[in-house]
Amino acid sequence: MISALNHITLSVSDLETSFAFYAETLGFRPRAKWARGAYLSAGELWLCLTLDRQCRSGPLAEYTHIAFTVDEARFAAHAAALEARGVTPWQQNSSEGDSLYFLDPDGHKLEIHAGSLASRLASLRVAPYDGLTLFD
Repeated sequence: MISALNHITLSVSDLETSFAFYAETLGFRPRAKWARGAYLSAGELWLCLTLDRQCRSGPLAEYTHIAFTVDEARFAAHAAALEARGVTPWQQNSSEGDSLYFLDPDGHKLEIHAGSLASRLASLRVAPYDGLTLFD
């Protein structure tokens, strides 16, 4: 049985640009880097960047994205810092908790979010989604 998320691997078209984005813009900790890839971490999250010259630049039309937790008290400062660095937004927040949705240099859809599964489920008890079933 699965016990946790192990790591995320993202194909990137320019390793140096993506490495700088995740290390400098998002504050990931560099762990290893080689000619065709890199490992970075944020808390327990292990992120692998792998050079893929076939990586298509630009966001996919669907909703799949990766969300990173930020402290609620520091959300506005984090969002302002990302906006000051010129991140490209891809949608406006319409759900519980503060969120900023933005793209990385290859168009991977990312989000910083101040909230948790518990806070999201609590909000659904107040304002349920169409056809909602809660399992708890």
